[in-house]
Amino acid sequence: MNLKRNIGDNTVTRDLSKLAAPTGNIYESVVIIAKRSNQIAAEIKQELSQKLEEFSNYADTLEETFENREQIEISKYYEKLPKATLIAIDEFQNNEIYYRKIEPKDNNQ
Repeated sequence: MNLKRNIGDNTVTRDLSKLAAPTGNIYESVVIIAKRSNQIAAEIKQELSQKLEEFSNYADTLEETFENREQIEISKYYEKLPKATLIAIDEFQNNEIYYRKIEPKDNNQ
């Protein structure tokens, strides 16, 4: 996943009609963005946990704990990434998210 996207980290006012256009309903668009944001956040968390797992020492005591420069750099990298919601909004606006609407079955037949 390309986490280093050209996404600003400042607050941006969004045009709700543009967000609602792909689905026809702003609430459906927001649900799609929220679900994708949760997926992205989970992927980032899992990736970070795997990288930091290399540095964990299960026999740590207060005296044995020390700073690891590499671990600090990895943490700083992930802190500078754009928020998952910003990535999800960018993906939604660029039509990079696949979604489908489940139509209810007609029971009157």
